[in-house]
Amino acid sequence: MDLNFTAILLGIVEGLTEFLPVSSTGHLILATRLFGYDASQWATFNIVIQLGAILAVIVQFWRTFWAVGMGLLKFNPTSVRFVRNVLLAFIPSVILGLILKSHIEALLGNAEVVAWALIVGGIAILGIEKIARPGPLTGVAELPVMQCLGIGFAQCLAMVPGVSRSGATIMSALAMGIERRTAAEFSFFLAVPTMIGATTLELVSHRHELAAGLGPVGWTQIGIGFSVAFVVALVVIKAFMAIVTRSGFAPFAWYRIIAGALALFLLSRV
Repeated sequence: MDLNFTAILLGIVEGLTEFLPVSSTGHLILATRLFGYDASQWATFNIVIQLGAILAVIVQFWRTFWAVGMGLLKFNPTSVRFVRNVLLAFIPSVILGLILKSHIEALLGNAEVVAWALIVGGIAILGIEKIARPGPLTGVAELPVMQCLGIGFAQCLAMVPGVSRSGATIMSALAMGIERRTAAEFSFFLAVPTMIGATTLELVSHRHELAAGLGPVGWTQIGIGFSVAFVVALVVIKAFMAIVTRSGFAPFAWYRIIAGALALFLLSRV
C-alpha cells in the first residue's frame, strides 16, 4: 500500500476515533493487523499524529482555554478550580502509566484483546446509559474533587487497548451523576494533558530510533497524518456533542459490539 495513502487512512482513523468512546488505539491496532502494514515502521507516526487531534480540541474550545488562561493570571477562583479539576483527574494516569508502562506495551500488539474490550465496553456503556441519572448542567470548574479523582482513575482503564479513554471518562462521569455535556467536555479537556504527556513519554522512549532516522515512513507521512487527524477530529468533536445531546451514547455502544464481533471473525481468518 502506498505510504501517503496509508498515512491518510491512519489519520482518518485517529481523527474519527480519538474523542469517540470507541478507542482510537484499539482501531489503530486492528488496522495494523487487518491491513497488514508493518506496525514497527509506523510506531512514531501513530504517536505524533495524536497531537493533531489534541490541536483540534484546543481550536474547538479556544475561548474556554483563553478565558481560563486569562483567569489564572488574575487568580480567578473559577479558573483555578478548572485547572485543579483537570489536573486531579490527570494524576492517576501519570502514576499508573509510569508503573505499568511495560505491561501496557505488551498488550498493544494484541488485536484479540482489543476486539473483546470493544465488546465488553459496548455492553458496559449500554448498562450505564440505562441506570445513570445525570444531574443538572454544570461547568467543569464546579465538579467536586472526589468526582474528578474518580474520573481520573476510570481513565486508567483505557490503558487496556480497546477500552477507550473518552469512553471510560465519560461513562464514569455519567455513573456519578454528571450531566452528559459536562461529562463530554471534561473528557475533552482532560485529553489535552493526558495525550501530551503520553506522546512526550513515547517520544522520549523512542528517542534513539528518532535519532537514527524514521526509516521508510518519514516526516512527509507524519505531516499528512497530523493534518488529516486534525481536520477529521475537528469535525468529529462538533458532531459528537450534537449526537450525545440528542441520542446519548447507545449508538457508540452498538458500534463497539458490532465492530468487536466483526474483528474477532476477521482475525480468526487472518
